[in-house]
Amino acid sequence: MDEGLFIGGGGEGYATAQHLLLKYGNRHGLIAGATGTGKTVTLQILAESFSARGVPVFLSDVKGDLAGLAQAGSAEGKLHGPFTARATTIGFADFAYRAFPVTFWDLYGRKGHPVRTTISEMGPLLLARLLELTEAQEGVLNIAFRVADEEGMALLDLKDLQALLAFVGAARAELGLRYGNIAPASIGAIQRRLLVLEGQGGDKLFGEPALDLADLFLTDAEGAGRINILAADQLMQSPRLYATFLLWLLSELFEELPEVGDPDKPKLVFFFDEAHLLFDDAPKALVDKVEQVARLIRSKGVGVYFVTQNPADVPEDILGQLGNRVQHALRAFTAKDRRDLAQAAQNYRDNPSLDIEDAIREVGTGEAVTSMLEAKGIPGMAERTLIRPPSSHLGPIPDATRAALMGQSPLAGKYDMTVDRDSAFEILQARAAKAASAAAEAEAATETSEASAEREFNAARRYSGARVSRSTATPKPSRASRSDSVGEAFAKSFARQLGTQSGRAVVRGVLGGLFRGR
Repeated sequence: MDEGLFIGGGGEGYATAQHLLLKYGNRHGLIAGATGTGKTVTLQILAESFSARGVPVFLSDVKGDLAGLAQAGSAEGKLHGPFTARATTIGFADFAYRAFPVTFWDLYGRKGHPVRTTISEMGPLLLARLLELTEAQEGVLNIAFRVADEEGMALLDLKDLQALLAFVGAARAELGLRYGNIAPASIGAIQRRLLVLEGQGGDKLFGEPALDLADLFLTDAEGAGRINILAADQLMQSPRLYATFLLWLLSELFEELPEVGDPDKPKLVFFFDEAHLLFDDAPKALVDKVEQVARLIRSKGVGVYFVTQNPADVPEDILGQLGNRVQHALRAFTAKDRRDLAQAAQNYRDNPSLDIEDAIREVGTGEAVTSMLEAKGIPGMAERTLIRPPSSHLGPIPDATRAALMGQSPLAGKYDMTVDRDSAFEILQARAAKAASAAAEAEAATETSEASAEREFNAARRYSGARVSRSTATPKPSRASRSDSVGEAFAKSFARQLGTQSGRAVVRGVLGGLFRGR
């Protein structure tokens, strides 16, 4: 019988061997505890264990030290020396130092393969969260996405969205009749938010080639699951971008993967580190979406493990779905700390021989209170556990080693070069060129007509020999009357919003779509 993944054990006063049953690995989990209590090591040993059993893993390297998964540990190391002794203490007979297959990813493309998505794939809900939009501004963003669909314009990168918003702003009177009020102030606010996002490096997230989800499910030649490591040390400087990207990735997995029922092992395990960032000031619609994903994605074979300092960071409805739990120490110095500690203890199945609240307060670094799902998915009783040591290197790796591993990656070169295919920005430019040519022809025709009228007037004077008033001849169209049409007024407004030569060309192209039909 397969006992699953070995988590830890201990001697007197500790639990016997604790295992995470592989077939319940997709029932989600929680790794919690105060800073410095061992959460990162627990995440590392779980990633190792899943990988060794052929399950790919995705995790974020928030502090830069999980890259060590790519190198074998060593008994000579300052931190690794005591690990052999601990392995003997807890009865971990199979303990050995080894490296694991790793794929490095980086939104900025510096410490890993570039990882991108498109504006369309991100969608208005997550973009509104990323940009911190108000309800009214989110409504305008939804209108922009609807217009893009109706006009057949793909939204791939930031310049696509910026051009589209200018288009919506200029056509707000016409669009408002169909979708409701579009305030210029809302358009301006969204554009300013996009500039801030671009300044934070968010423009590198949007574009093509977009991430192929299949590349997260790779195994090596020996059948070990590849561990996908997202470099997040710099990304964490923009916490909302970090949280929104990970939520988008979860949503994409949920939308794209087929149902698999109850697999013998997960297809992928996803670790969401610093999970509190996902829920801080999150609107109800977003929390509801996370709850839906957490509830249903396990049927797609994906296990989600939230890593955070305090279980209270995770909403109750989501916390109740996390079956496998590793609770490191919580500090209780204030009244609030004590309430949080008591609440954390209530989330575990009672153990008559263990005071759970005291155990959570007293466990040291590398120890935890654990509860793993047992047969038929029943939560196990809370146990005090010594966590097994990692087999891989604990800590960062040299830049040269990282670069060499990236060069040997099966994905080397696939995402390096960006592709800028025709999308909203280019479509508007194409319309601009066509309409500009038509406008030039119309202008030339008007000037020809004026010259013809002038010739007729002069001929009439010569023929009659009388003084003929210009007012009785063919009137010369005034430039004001030609430029104050609905189309030209719209063009001027749009041009002012874009403010560039290419923007003015886009205006003329848009007129071709709106006022002469596609």
